[in-house]
Amino acid sequence: MAIEHFDAIYQRVCERKGSKAMVESLLSAPLSKQDLAGVPDDRFLAEFTKKVFQSGFVWRVVRQKWPDFEEVFWGFDVDKLLLMPDEMVEKKATDPKIIRNLSKVRTIRENALMIKEVSREHGSFGQFVAKWDSHDVISLWDYLKTHGARLGGNTGPYALRFLGADTFLLSRDVEAYFVQHKIISGSVRSKRSLNAIQSAFNSWQEQSGRSLTELSQLLAYSSGDNYVGMQEN
Repeated sequence: MAIEHFDAIYQRVCERKGSKAMVESLLSAPLSKQDLAGVPDDRFLAEFTKKVFQSGFVWRVVRQKWPDFEEVFWGFDVDKLLLMPDEMVEKKATDPKIIRNLSKVRTIRENALMIKEVSREHGSFGQFVAKWDSHDVISLWDYLKTHGARLGGNTGPYALRFLGADTFLLSRDVEAYFVQHKIISGSVRSKRSLNAIQSAFNSWQEQSGRSLTELSQLLAYSSGDNYVGMQEN
């Protein structure tokens, strides 16, 4: 099936939300490449860790405990965490102030190592991400999945979005759109599906000049439950 033109998607969102002004008020923009490059390595490690712990768990509980995570893991200082011996990792995993899950705690040191290795080559992890071509953001997802720990699926992309990197997300509504319009079939995570999705976003970006972040939000608003931004009559 031919890819729907951006103008048709945008018009549908405006009709669902009531006005162009309402639609624009719901959208968020990614950081500039310069600002993204300035995000410290410890914030990347912190957000990767938060999303790892939120995966399959109650997000609210993780948020409530997050100040204690920051304290227990030294503000996610990459160099300090890389010095942790296995015994210390295991001890920290038993701390009642955090969510006690040894396998997830181990990812902190593993992802710290990934970040350190990237920083040695690129100056910082932020600079590495900022230089990535958004027309192939799925390859950045694959890098996180391959070189990081538990950063596959939506975990890595959601962390990138929270930190301000420009990326679309495969939320339930976005996935449903691509299935409904027969742009993908089978697993949304197959290489074929991801390439088709990236190609569609690239086309919409060329048509609109908008970021992947905005396009992803608009696509979700165009096809999902029409709750966000709605006012009671």
